[in-house]
Amino acid sequence: MAKGKANSSDHCSFCGRSENEVSMLISGISGYICNMCAQQAHEIMEESLKSAAKSALDISLNTLPKPANIKEFLDQYVIGQESAKRFLSVSVYNHYKRILQKHSKDDVEIEKSNIIMVGATGTGKTLLARTIAKLLHVPFTIVDATVLTEAGYVGEDIESILTRLLQVADYDVPAAERGIVFIDEIDKIARKSDNPSITRDVSGEGVQQGLLKLLEGAVVNVPPQGGRKHPEQRMIPVDTKNILFICGGAFDGIEKKIAQRLNTRMVGYAASNKINQVDKDNLLKYITPVDLKSFGLIPEIIGRLPILTYLEPLDRAALLRILTEPKNSIIKQYEKLFEMDDVTLTFDKDTYEYIVDKAIEFKLGARGLRSIVEAIMIDAMFELPGKDKKKLNVTRIYAAEHFEKSDLRHLQVA
Repeated sequence: MAKGKANSSDHCSFCGRSENEVSMLISGISGYICNMCAQQAHEIMEESLKSAAKSALDISLNTLPKPANIKEFLDQYVIGQESAKRFLSVSVYNHYKRILQKHSKDDVEIEKSNIIMVGATGTGKTLLARTIAKLLHVPFTIVDATVLTEAGYVGEDIESILTRLLQVADYDVPAAERGIVFIDEIDKIARKSDNPSITRDVSGEGVQQGLLKLLEGAVVNVPPQGGRKHPEQRMIPVDTKNILFICGGAFDGIEKKIAQRLNTRMVGYAASNKINQVDKDNLLKYITPVDLKSFGLIPEIIGRLPILTYLEPLDRAALLRILTEPKNSIIKQYEKLFEMDDVTLTFDKDTYEYIVDKAIEFKLGARGLRSIVEAIMIDAMFELPGKDKKKLNVTRIYAAEHFEKSDLRHLQVA
């Protein structure tokens, strides 16, 4: 409590000053702290936090996590996607080394290796980005490209990407200038045709043009609270040359462009064997920058995303592992939910197979597993709390009956 009447027995537990010697004496459970000690403690905490942030950025080649270590960390949380993990691990490792390059005395300058990941929905693009953020010691943020528009139009400006990075870095500009940004749904800003537009495409080609300076490296004046709502605010200059950009997108339909390109190159009798060697179930493994250009990304932005990798479609075995193996797997989440109501939840093995079958049927990837399990368990989650029943075993028959009652069955792809 604040200072009241003087009492010689009340004194600060830290400095020993009596209540008469200070402006305020705050009481605790078994002691007191004066206003001067409280102010000093606040300053010590701020200095400590700043030192922690600086030490996180004070990396060296000895403490730098190697690509194999980064991939090993990703393996603990993400099932499959070996190629994407390797590319992402190397890209992040090189990003750290690029930050250390300022100590180099020669004239060799390492260029930024921005990366773009292509994969169907539910294959783990965003999960990879979120998981690697747990290992990194630099500011990291995820932004959605679908909300970006050219400056002056409804939506968010390109600079809002850096505003979010600044917020994550607690407005520490040097730290933000060494951060990593994951731009999701990059395919949604593709221009509508392969021909350059003579009019404004405020949510497509125009956004791509705006992203160029960020990806390559430039000093950008960033509004700390958003430029449209607070036009009078003071801008913060941020240099993007050391910010690593990782882009991800589903690029729905790009397989047709890949197939078309492969067929046009395979002409003649001698090419028949090559046609048979093409993996038609996973055409994304043959993706090239040419396909991204045909899809609608401008050549300038493709050139600033030199590392191109793909995510493999999830097969039956991978989906089954995702359903049960990870520490935070979907099945374990539902078991925990029922456990909180003192209900023991178990699943038959063929129930897992049924759930995976439906996920493959709907072509929703790993994201669809949660929806299917929710549809099966909704009745039990509604009825069991408050009842005396303490055990529930989900059989394949039970799963099929309750799934067929749900509206989710209409999502079936023909």
